[in-house]
Amino acid sequence: MKELRIRTLAAVFVVAGVLSWAGARLWNSVGTLPSVPLAAPIVLALIAAVLTATALSIRSRLKAQRERHPDAKGVDPLMAARAVVFGQASALVAALVCGMYGGVGVFLLEYLEVPARRDQAIYAGASVVAGIGVIVAAFFLERVCRLPEDDDTDGGAARAV
Repeated sequence: MKELRIRTLAAVFVVAGVLSWAGARLWNSVGTLPSVPLAAPIVLALIAAVLTATALSIRSRLKAQRERHPDAKGVDPLMAARAVVFGQASALVAALVCGMYGGVGVFLLEYLEVPARRDQAIYAGASVVAGIGVIVAAFFLERVCRLPEDDDTDGGAARAV
């Protein structure tokens, strides 16, 4: 399984941000810009919490297994692979959402004197911060599920589950 690349996530973020900023400018000139939902940062923060909890659970189970605790539950490789895929998909979607709300937020910076637009800019900024939390949690989960180094495969480089 291929690891997440920061370059890919950054490219998705930048492209989505530029398109969103341009779309917000166009939409505002034609009519009323749709609002940024208050639920956006909340949902992203919940996804980050789920990813972090999953990573911590897998890490503690792996540690107990390494230390050979008698009651240690093993980690099913398929479950770990599913967790990594969930983390990678969440990181890609979070990069897209961060770019989208980041672009709208940058557009809204011109209208901070309007209270409703200021609130929308705050929601957009909180969404970007929560999306970054999702990306960080996905990288942490991927790191926890990484296989130990093996000299027979990939020239000794560690790889994800």
